[in-house]
Amino acid sequence: MGDEDWDEEISTGVVPIREIKSFTLEESFSKHQSDHKNQPAFQNGSSSYQGRGSGKMQRGRGNYVENSFRSHEHSGNVNSTPSRQLSDFNNQKPSNGFASQGHQDNILVIDVSNELVGKVIGKGGIKIRELQDVSGARIRINQNSASLSKTPIEISGTLAQREKAKKLIEDLTIQPGDLQAWADKCNREFAESRLTAPPVGINWGELKLQAEEYEIKKWADCPDIIKKFYKEQNHIAKMTEEKVLEIRELKNKITVSDLSKTSRKIPNPVLTFDDAFYDYPEILSTIKSNNFTEPSPIQCQAWPVLLSGMDCIGIAQTGTGKTLAFLLPAFIHIDGQPIPRDKRGGPSCLVLSPTRELAQQIEMEVKKFHYRGIRSVCIYGGGDRSAQINLVRQGVEIIIGTPGRLNDLLMNGFFSVKSVTYLVLDEADRMLDMGFEPEIKKILLDIRPDRQTIMTSATWPPGVQRMADKYLRDPIRINVGSLDLQACHSVSQLVEFIEQHEKQDRVMDFISAMAPDGKLIIFVGRKVTADDISSNLAMKGTNIGIQCIHGDRDQSDREQALEDMKTGAARVLIATDVASRGLDIKDLTHVLNYDFPRHIEDYVHRIGRTGRAGRSGCALTFVTREDWMHVAKLIPIMEEAGQEVPEELIEMAERWKKTQDRRDEEKSAYGGSRGGGGNGCFKCGEEGHFSRECPKEKGRGGFRGGSRGGSRRGGSDELNHGFQGTRGGRRKERDGITIGAWDAV
Repeated sequence: MGDEDWDEEISTGVVPIREIKSFTLEESFSKHQSDHKNQPAFQNGSSSYQGRGSGKMQRGRGNYVENSFRSHEHSGNVNSTPSRQLSDFNNQKPSNGFASQGHQDNILVIDVSNELVGKVIGKGGIKIRELQDVSGARIRINQNSASLSKTPIEISGTLAQREKAKKLIEDLTIQPGDLQAWADKCNREFAESRLTAPPVGINWGELKLQAEEYEIKKWADCPDIIKKFYKEQNHIAKMTEEKVLEIRELKNKITVSDLSKTSRKIPNPVLTFDDAFYDYPEILSTIKSNNFTEPSPIQCQAWPVLLSGMDCIGIAQTGTGKTLAFLLPAFIHIDGQPIPRDKRGGPSCLVLSPTRELAQQIEMEVKKFHYRGIRSVCIYGGGDRSAQINLVRQGVEIIIGTPGRLNDLLMNGFFSVKSVTYLVLDEADRMLDMGFEPEIKKILLDIRPDRQTIMTSATWPPGVQRMADKYLRDPIRINVGSLDLQACHSVSQLVEFIEQHEKQDRVMDFISAMAPDGKLIIFVGRKVTADDISSNLAMKGTNIGIQCIHGDRDQSDREQALEDMKTGAARVLIATDVASRGLDIKDLTHVLNYDFPRHIEDYVHRIGRTGRAGRSGCALTFVTREDWMHVAKLIPIMEEAGQEVPEELIEMAERWKKTQDRRDEEKSAYGGSRGGGGNGCFKCGEEGHFSRECPKEKGRGGFRGGSRGGSRRGGSDELNHGFQGTRGGRRKERDGITIGAWDAV
């Protein structure tokens, strides 16, 4: 045998076929007799060999070859083995549980059906190696001696090793129809499981204690943090409880909740910028240079809380100053730490943001104040990765970025966040909606637990509450307005009923009627719609700039689009919901919802792009008959903001509810099959006919044609007639009064 053949056998346990010869029955018998005569007899016993052709051998039944010396080919030919004295073989000892080629080892032969040999070998020989490792025996599959239906498997080793390997092979090669063999296997495994000791239970208390000890050791060498920088002015400290409640009520109904288990004094709200930053004249001068007149409601209460070193949850509408609410205390926190900046080993403040645009906006606010040389970098996907890495390595105090790119750089070891002591989770509800929670968890694992953490959000859903419970320590929750979803009160909300194919013409009319200094964002539901509208507007030769922004556009194009809107080079921006949060264009006057938003939270954030920082704005929403299942959620938003709700909107919501109720009744009455039986019509509500035979459905082909033709545009006949009437009324109003009203705005 060659070296290559020997290597193959060692690795796979399979003897390769090297030569195949055909023999007649007489030649095969003669050869067997000749091999048997040539078998040597040893001093310690006589040789006994039972040929494979003699006797009927069933699966799992083997013959022991007692004290017989066999060659590597298992042919009984002594001359094929390496030349060696017989005494050497007698003195050999098995190595690693595998049989040596000495005569002291016995060989067990098992015949296995040819179709089951593959199970024993496994892919690439992995299974046969596993069997050898478990049993300690050596297993060889002799394909040279295989018959048309059976293949011999040779097992060598000690008696216990051979028996264990035999049992493993038998269990592995049970025929699917051999019920008795399967029953024996199950009974044997059950008996063995009864003999083994029960599994040791997990001591969760001890594991938790070990985890806490590990956390203590992990952060034992971290320097101390200074969190308290607030010096309350005398007139603020002397406020009575009634006065504090009165101020909070006037500041858009501020509510403050202490989520800690201990009672402590919550700082009173401030009234002016001097009340909060009296000891920080550089911040005051920058605030006054930006012509800010007074703190916003969220800032009045958040600044005292954050400067006192407490964790904070800020819930407020978009455009209410949440960015400066956490950013100015961050400057003071970074500058007030005892360790010099160049010796901290990394950034001191980390701000996580859901979108690139919001991250860039926060960075612009940092650069606007430029407090005592504090440096920042914005890290986001789509930007120049190498440039971002170089800026981080040069040393920065504030890192602002999206969770995806931040986690990428952290996992590759480009920077560390162990030095972070001030953490901000901005627009936490949006980050959860976008699926960033796994990345946030990974990032927060390497930030010291005694940090100061701030979370901002426009809503307070259960997911945000769960995140706050997990990552914040005894926070103060500040809510501006109601905890229920609400829109900005400085935005006028209008609704227009329209057909889908009329939308683009209506957009052209709307743009033509805009004031010369007006700016508009058109929100759409799909990227392809955004590209389609922008190209159509450009081809029609409008004299105002048109820009488009969505997730498939290059980062440079997205940045240029925002820059053009801010400078006035473009007055119309078509965008998907990627721009619905955090985008701040100060002189934006109008928002148009071209497609009804999929989530009502997106509606609130869309219209919040206008009417920011105390300004007023207008938002128009197109509603088609396909949107009738969503309009019910819009009604309470408009009512809470004091907007006039059109009767058509209320009727559309009621029709949808009635239709749903009828469908639910049909499902419950007829086994859950809508339209599967009964005499009720869900289109008109009357009995005695099916919906497909509704007499109120008019169209070609009678009842069936009426269902397909007259109501082809979707919805019931009642909805179609009602929609036509409201749309016609709106048309006249739009051609006359509505356009003029938009001009006045």
